[in-house]
Amino acid sequence: MKFIFSTLAALLLGLSALPALAADAVAPNAGIAAIEALGKVNGMALACQQLVIVTRARNAVINIAPKTRDNGELFENATNAAFLEQGKGAACPDTASFVAALDEAEKKLRAAFPAAK
Repeated sequence: MKFIFSTLAALLLGLSALPALAADAVAPNAGIAAIEALGKVNGMALACQQLVIVTRARNAVINIAPKTRDNGELFENATNAAFLEQGKGAACPDTASFVAALDEAEKKLRAAFPAAK
């Protein structure tokens, strides 16, 4: 009997954590757009061999956005799409343009996820 109550209590405690996990699973719309913008800059920078920009973009998503699978997939998918698009022969932006785009993407990311430091 004690085992049944213990199991039931553990199950109920586990279920109470599900809404909190579900809320963090998918970024809000502003968060989705910000993560995708950052991924786009990252993909273009990868294709243009701007490794400092790549490192900064990756660090921004790691340090600012909640660490969820969905957010990681958003970033990866946007990175891959931008990389492939850039590889179709588009001219690479200059470093100043990359920095400006990255600054804007980081600003949007911080606004979407203000709890991060």
